[in-house]
Amino acid sequence: MSSTFAAIQAIRAVATPLFGADRDYDGLLDLVGDARIVLLGEASHGTHDFYRERARITRRLIVERGFDAVAVEADWPDAYRVNRYVHDIGPDADAEEALSGFQRFPTWMWRNAEVLDFVGWLRDHNSHHAPGYRAGFYGLDLYSLFASAESVISYLESVDRVAAAQARERYACFAQFGGESQEYGRAVVLGVSESCRRRAVEQLVDLRRAAGAYLARDGFVAEEEQFCAEQNAQVIANAEEYYRSMFEDPAGSWNLRDRHMADTLDQLLAHLSRRRNEPARVIVWAHNSHVGDARETEMSRRGELNLGQLARQRHRGDVVNVGFTTHSGTVTAASDWGAVAERKQIRPALPGSYEQLFHATGLPRFALSLRDPAVAETLAGPLLERAIGVIYRPQTERQSHYFAARLPQQFDALVHIDETRAVEPLERTPEWELQEPPETYPFAV
Repeated sequence: MSSTFAAIQAIRAVATPLFGADRDYDGLLDLVGDARIVLLGEASHGTHDFYRERARITRRLIVERGFDAVAVEADWPDAYRVNRYVHDIGPDADAEEALSGFQRFPTWMWRNAEVLDFVGWLRDHNSHHAPGYRAGFYGLDLYSLFASAESVISYLESVDRVAAAQARERYACFAQFGGESQEYGRAVVLGVSESCRRRAVEQLVDLRRAAGAYLARDGFVAEEEQFCAEQNAQVIANAEEYYRSMFEDPAGSWNLRDRHMADTLDQLLAHLSRRRNEPARVIVWAHNSHVGDARETEMSRRGELNLGQLARQRHRGDVVNVGFTTHSGTVTAASDWGAVAERKQIRPALPGSYEQLFHATGLPRFALSLRDPAVAETLAGPLLERAIGVIYRPQTERQSHYFAARLPQQFDALVHIDETRAVEPLERTPEWELQEPPETYPFAV
């Protein structure tokens, strides 16, 4: 009890209440300082407040600190369509149309009202800057095997018809699976289909080798488009390995995915730095499970690493990662993979969790530096921490959504919003409109 009291007192002494004012995050921006990478997390993929606060922080980092891009936990082709829109070089008429590429489950993760507003703001912000100094919007993930193949072929059609035909022939290896990436992985592992890896890697190597020729041959071919094509080819090569590893080594597939995200972040930093002729700075939006350092959670015992860990290891002293937590409220989530979006009631945080401790402070919304010595000492843990992805199963709350962590080592700072509400999908389902009534929560879950 005394340790809990000490932790509450330490939090209250250091926490910055959030009132929705422009200066709420002055302390966080001071903490960022000259860091080149700011990782902004979320405790769920379906919480309005997390998206809103990340957007508030991001706007300030772009406007006041000159950050160059936002990189999100999303597929490269879909995010790059948004990138074209915010740079005013794409065909989309408005932000909602630019977001229409996000068709893969869960669509609400990026097709929601908060992202729509942010993309609109970014386009307007960029309109006041020269093309070389506009902030971008990029994807870090590797699920887009088939969409990325289409993008590579489309790019090559514009610069080298012969190379486009060769790429189409190579990627035809995947065609028999009708756009079902997991079916490809299963078939290869079971030995009923050949691996397409050699063809995917050959295409990536050829594209990189020809980059100089393509740019020299046509001065109007943007460096951005060549970079986009190379990244799509990299996605294909890594996705091919990922979908095979899903059926052989689950921990390995997680690690492959997060290494891909970390590599993509590094390649984006290098690309933007070359373009600006100065060190680039990037903001990342991803789940806490990717942003927080895996070495300070149960993940490490399973042999898993993540983006936050890799970023810290590769960019020592140049990374600030921020976690987001909540105690209760509602969330947009599905009951099973591929199911419809529902607006679900979040059960109050379990005793023995960081979220329950933050609730006990009585502070409804606050930002907290975890580098403060008193806070770091009293929150050292390990304690339970909650994670809700795109699926929420309150009936198995403890088993499905909690893990042990050492929060002050996992993150540099924290944003806690005690009661949150579900993010609003651009396409509302009847299941989302009919919010579940409050439950009678059992004592032990």
